[in-house]
Amino acid sequence: MTTPSSPAASWTPERPWRGIMVATALPLRDDLSVDHDAYAEHVRWLIDNGCDGVVPNGSLGEYQTLTDDERARVVRTAVEAAGDGARVMPGVAAYGSAEARRWAEQAGEQGCGSVLLLPPNTYRADDDAVRAHYAEVARAELPVVAYNNPIDTKVDLTPALLAQLHGAGDIVAVKEFTGDVRRAYEIAELAPDLDLLIGADDVLLELAVAGAVGWIAGYPNAFPASCAELYRAATAGDVEAALPLYRSLHPLLRWDSKTEFVQAIKASMDIVGRRGGPTRPPRTPLPAPAGDRVRAATEKAVADGHH
Repeated sequence: MTTPSSPAASWTPERPWRGIMVATALPLRDDLSVDHDAYAEHVRWLIDNGCDGVVPNGSLGEYQTLTDDERARVVRTAVEAAGDGARVMPGVAAYGSAEARRWAEQAGEQGCGSVLLLPPNTYRADDDAVRAHYAEVARAELPVVAYNNPIDTKVDLTPALLAQLHGAGDIVAVKEFTGDVRRAYEIAELAPDLDLLIGADDVLLELAVAGAVGWIAGYPNAFPASCAELYRAATAGDVEAALPLYRSLHPLLRWDSKTEFVQAIKASMDIVGRRGGPTRPPRTPLPAPAGDRVRAATEKAVADGHH
């Protein structure tokens, strides 16, 4: 039985960054070309199985390896497949702020409801540079969700800095990927109207209990219905229903926080009969020990009835 999530944690056209927004893996053919037909089918399947929308061109979607034409077409494909551009939150990260703003403007032209933006990440930007970066992209006049992943970017969007960005009107939410669940409470104190979105699958329950109103999610790419049930129970505060699901899925969810998360999630997709396919270089296939663990955890999840 599906547990309703709290109204605040549900997707609406007015706040299209809330709910379960799946950071979509991008199906590639064996020759590493993008399989747009498979991607469109995947977007429809996710929404039909309880997810609220999709986040194309994130790191899980291997945006760094795409040409400009491929990246633009991925967004168009997602919008057409979703049937409602508001359900699409493209990643607009780029080396330069002007380029990121152009991607945000393109998202607006396609009717997207929001965009996801990393801080500058080609160098260790200071707070002034971060504020200028978000201000520039906000000029595209689409709601901007900040993406805090200091593990990879080396730039930390601290609670105090997030409060400044929100106070300036440049962000509406943050995808929190640090894994430090204590930050949820400080963010709520410093910026009470800033929406907290779960950014790492393996702290879903902890951040949901702390007041998160959305999940930019990885493992629904393979198990959307079960992940949707888990999210809705967690955000409704039904820990009794959520905890067994969380424990059962956690051997997979924790892969979302590992360096090989793209390969792991694509491997799980292939195992359950979806089209994950290979990854583009410099990502390489999972080595045997890791691949064996992903396979075992995925097969166990299937045996446990997850789908």
